[in-house]
Amino acid sequence: MIETIDTRHGTANQHSFSNGNCLPYTGVPFGMNYFAAQTTDQKGSWWFHPNDHIFQGYRLTHQPSPWMGDFSHFLMTPFSGELSELSLFHAQSSYRPEEATFAPYQLIIQQLRYNITSTLVPSMYGAALEINYSEKQNNLLLTFPGLKNLEQINNHELRASLVNFSGCEDPDFTFYLTFHFSEPILAVTKKNQEEQTLVSLAFGTIQKQSIHLATSFISPEQAQLNLDREKELTLADFCQKSQEEWQSYFKRIEVEHTDPAQTKTFYHNLYRTFLFPQTFYELDVNSEKIHYDTVGRQIRAGSLYTNNGFWDTYKTVYPLFSLIAQEKFADMLEGFLNSYQETGFLPKWLSPDERGLMPGTLIDAVIADAAVKKIRPDLMPHFLEAMKKGATVQSDNTNYGRQGTLDYLKYGYVPSTYHESVNHTLDYAYSDFCISQVAQTLQETETAQHYAEQALNYRNIFDSKVGLMRAKDQEGNFRADFSPIRWGKDYAEGSAWQSSFAVYQDFAGLVQQMGGPSAFTEKLITLCNQAPKFDVAGYGFEIHEMSEMAAIEFGQLAISNQPSFHYPYLFSYVGRPEMAQPLIKNLLTECFHAGIDGYPGDEDNGSTSAWYIFNSLGFYPVTPGTGEYVIGMPLVKKAVVHLSNGKQLEISATPNQPQQQFIHQTLRNNQPYQKLFFSHEDLMAGGDIQYDLGIVPNPQSYQAADYPFSLTQN
Repeated sequence: MIETIDTRHGTANQHSFSNGNCLPYTGVPFGMNYFAAQTTDQKGSWWFHPNDHIFQGYRLTHQPSPWMGDFSHFLMTPFSGELSELSLFHAQSSYRPEEATFAPYQLIIQQLRYNITSTLVPSMYGAALEINYSEKQNNLLLTFPGLKNLEQINNHELRASLVNFSGCEDPDFTFYLTFHFSEPILAVTKKNQEEQTLVSLAFGTIQKQSIHLATSFISPEQAQLNLDREKELTLADFCQKSQEEWQSYFKRIEVEHTDPAQTKTFYHNLYRTFLFPQTFYELDVNSEKIHYDTVGRQIRAGSLYTNNGFWDTYKTVYPLFSLIAQEKFADMLEGFLNSYQETGFLPKWLSPDERGLMPGTLIDAVIADAAVKKIRPDLMPHFLEAMKKGATVQSDNTNYGRQGTLDYLKYGYVPSTYHESVNHTLDYAYSDFCISQVAQTLQETETAQHYAEQALNYRNIFDSKVGLMRAKDQEGNFRADFSPIRWGKDYAEGSAWQSSFAVYQDFAGLVQQMGGPSAFTEKLITLCNQAPKFDVAGYGFEIHEMSEMAAIEFGQLAISNQPSFHYPYLFSYVGRPEMAQPLIKNLLTECFHAGIDGYPGDEDNGSTSAWYIFNSLGFYPVTPGTGEYVIGMPLVKKAVVHLSNGKQLEISATPNQPQQQFIHQTLRNNQPYQKLFFSHEDLMAGGDIQYDLGIVPNPQSYQAADYPFSLTQN
């Protein structure tokens, strides 16, 4: 069994709490609810920090990132004695984070003020909370933002409903709660504040209170059904089930490193990868899947998922699922199709429903990747229809579909009158390629050809004079005031350096646009070896992605954010993988580690964690939608990947000490392997990959004719 992973710090990899993306969630994989310790209510969405020594309570949360905000959340705070004032401030307690347990499957906190030790273990739709008191007057404070209704059923049961969210199509989007207490509630005190309601429950002199909590987005009756299914389970039962669920995912990849600390880092990243997207459906009385449609404002049949930004996750998370969690990936696809059927457009950023953030419609890449890997082929005709609609129909609601759709079709690029127009153009061109790939799997040749041609639209904004992508106006003129290091304005979370190589569908063509292999190589060297300077003019202030790029000192290779994830692998597209190998190893060892800043930057919905997983294994899915994994530089000493089809892929990399910076040769099933990439079909066949490592490069270890050109060589 994988040892307990501390989701806070110390025993595994630490989250990058500097930008707040990585909260220490406790729950089940892809859970409907997560729980975390709240340490402050004074910093908005940044309500936890690992160095805080204040415990305000157990927060039930659905927050995918601080910038999205939370929804359907509340707080549970044990306390003893009388409070001078009924408030969270007066109830909070000190605690020692280094003595607390922050594990994927449970939280254990000792409140020093009250000498209370409590344990919380979540399930898919609820949790068990056991509180051990030591004083004579013992209580629980419930903090309900947006309380809609509170009802005490009897001395042991309480029901509540909440309406709180950062954004939702339904202004009355309600979250239902049901509590069952092992010991009776002796008194209930309620205090209304501006935006929240405080409810104090008195239990008297009891020494232990066991609470079963169940939740629902459907109805009070569904919440009660969810409770009834677990009411007889003990805390130990909850703990065993949660551990078993996590272990079923952790054991899908078994790894060994030369440095044992790297093994802990690996599994911490694996834990993060299985948090999102979150389940947004429940099981009715017949155990059939049902969910709440926030647009139609009614209950519907089938799967649904939430809390996912596809701009971030398409690159890494779903390709990893395609190898080791196909059964879950298949169900997610069904849920995304349900989103389309209920809203009219494929989702882009769900939390709880469409928020309309970030450029592009990059769920197209998730669909195309599934299509070429033969995952849910039954859904692909419907998905192709949805993708084509997104590529041709401009929604009246800017949250949905592509922005500037009609102008993109008219000019072959998105004009500079649109914010982040360069990234919109590049993402649309890549999505057109993805549409073409899905059409090919369905043998719709004419559609495939049409969108393959549109996929070359990236050429329309390439400026050969500077060798980078630039914004154009409607007359076809490049924006005059160009700076290659200016972030924002025409670019999303980056400058021209972080955006100009997003041509996943046609790297061969991009190489030629930039002047051929030698010129392209020089461009990459310039990108990597210059200082990590940035110009804030596009935003007007320094955003955290700028700070993080500067902090890690890897030139303009901002591995701290998703647009740069594939940059090291670009050397392989000009036959120079040896230039990437030490770079990848340094990124893995320098930017991911235990401590307060264990990620280099954004860890959105598991995207950076999955990047780490792939790169540790020695290959990376540069272009989702092709079924290709470009060979990189393994960090593991050994790994066994338990594939979704039941086969095993065994990986070894020896000797793998810090000084081994290069791949001397690659063997596949004991035979020399000279291609620069693996295919999905090949990996799913299982077998062995042996990386023999060295301290100097060996250009003879690969064949120049086997570059991974991602199927397009125009």
